[in-house]
Amino acid sequence: MEDTEPRASFISQLKSLPPNFWFANFMEMLERLAFFGVRAVAPLYLVKEAYDGGLGLTQTEKGDIFAIWAVVQCLVPMVSGGYAERYGYRKSLVVAFLLNIMGYLGMANSREIAASLTASGWGNANYWVFLAAACLIGLGTAIFKPPVHGTVAKTTDANTSSLGWGTFYWVVNIGGALAPMCAAQLRGETDWDRVFYAAAIVTACNFLPLFLLYKEPEKAPPSEGEAEKGPLGTFVASLVTIFKDPRLVAFLAIFSCFWLMFMQLWDLLPNFLDEWVDSSDLAGLFGAVSSGWVLENGQVKPEMIININPVSIILLVIGVSWVIRKFNKIVAMVVGMLIALVGFVGAGSTQVGLVCALMILVFSIGEMACSPTFSAYIGLIAPKDKKALYMGYSNIPFAIGWFLGNAIGGRLYDALANKLHLAREFMVANLGLSPEFAASEELLPAPEVMQTMAHLQKGADPAALEASVRASWQTVQWAGLAGEEKAARVHEIYTQALGQVDPAAVQLATRTLWDNYHPYMVWIYLGLMGLAGIVGMIVFYFATRKALAQEAEVEAAAQQAAEGENAGEDGTPAADDNVPPEA
Repeated sequence: MEDTEPRASFISQLKSLPPNFWFANFMEMLERLAFFGVRAVAPLYLVKEAYDGGLGLTQTEKGDIFAIWAVVQCLVPMVSGGYAERYGYRKSLVVAFLLNIMGYLGMANSREIAASLTASGWGNANYWVFLAAACLIGLGTAIFKPPVHGTVAKTTDANTSSLGWGTFYWVVNIGGALAPMCAAQLRGETDWDRVFYAAAIVTACNFLPLFLLYKEPEKAPPSEGEAEKGPLGTFVASLVTIFKDPRLVAFLAIFSCFWLMFMQLWDLLPNFLDEWVDSSDLAGLFGAVSSGWVLENGQVKPEMIININPVSIILLVIGVSWVIRKFNKIVAMVVGMLIALVGFVGAGSTQVGLVCALMILVFSIGEMACSPTFSAYIGLIAPKDKKALYMGYSNIPFAIGWFLGNAIGGRLYDALANKLHLAREFMVANLGLSPEFAASEELLPAPEVMQTMAHLQKGADPAALEASVRASWQTVQWAGLAGEEKAARVHEIYTQALGQVDPAAVQLATRTLWDNYHPYMVWIYLGLMGLAGIVGMIVFYFATRKALAQEAEVEAAAQQAAEGENAGEDGTPAADDNVPPEA
């Protein structure tokens, strides 16, 4: 634990935070409202078939899009933070908002744009159009983060950093919590484009506080030679500075394991919930608030279950931050990562909606302990004239974790947990369906797979079923039919052959696949990477403990001197006086 108690009370620390701190909070909240509204539905939209209004991509393709998105969004701040310091925070924010708006509009029209490109001979247009839109958003967010985080870092000090970052984390999660609620209501069953248009509108609203309320932070005098640097010199200087601090490099690499887990909660768990988890036990609770949060089949929309994460942060993060303020920051991060690991693996190891929801809550408690502490740690070790630059560096572990999680997670899911692939395989291996028929996306399209498996599990003759479907197929004039009309005719054929959908039988078929193929192994494999990060953080703590203790002594002496010179009437240090020395 830390040796000294903060002198200021909780309320006095909050009051000491200047207006620009709260304006930065508000802009981040709106940006998160737009961003997480899109992030809540994008994993589903990308893999849903055309009949469900989606793009029909594979989990691997979806993972690759998110991985590239991660690289753009998280590595660009390594240099965009330097540009923000050099050319001004407000200019950076204007560019960021414009790029994000264009990206959201591109997503809203992705199906139409892709259809036009496909007609012109463009291959896999759905993938490329959404990827381009995602990269625009990634670039805009990359430019947005350093000036906002830099503002928070410049408006907090050694006394208020933990509470300030915890408060910031709490306020912005209001946007993160409202986003899935609004997205679930807007998208209905298949109206995904409404969410993307709404995100563009919310982003445009951020111009109001930017120009009417926010004040450009005072720039620190440039160091010798800094003023002469042009854009290229700023880029090179930003890129080189990080390697001057090997301890920072090691710390960022280790913490990437936490972000690997966190982003798969948003990027992969919605698909897992959609395919494997029976959330009907939660439908009464969510449906009592809004019927728009529950699907027609009685399942809770996956984005609403994921939303337990930001809602719990809103309710608990300030209290958690206040409790852990006394602890060594590395220790707090280790404890948080361990709790998050338990919740992460637990959420993917059950088919029971209530258990999954509780495990997401456990994960969130771990996140509250380590994520704000991570930002506070980076903000404290950053030199005063490089706050935005160092906060840009803090995106590196996010980039590594987000990239690797999706590059690995999408492929793991397609190999181990794609329910429709596993059902086709099971029907061939165990229920006697012919490989040719089972593999045919035309004769046995995705919407009919689980009902077909459920029907065969009841003892139906697979040869007779196949013959019936083929015979009915021959009676339909397929020329000119496409999209929803073709899907409706196929469904009619299967309704004649199988009868009405039996939800209980489909649930039994899902359980059979769960027991035979163990799709939860995806989360165990990803969890092992989180465990590696915990071990690495423990090693980092013991390796750097002595150096950190020496720096703490220097910081305490500097703080004591500053308090003697700049204390106010109540003895509370001025907010900007106690900046820690360079690390």
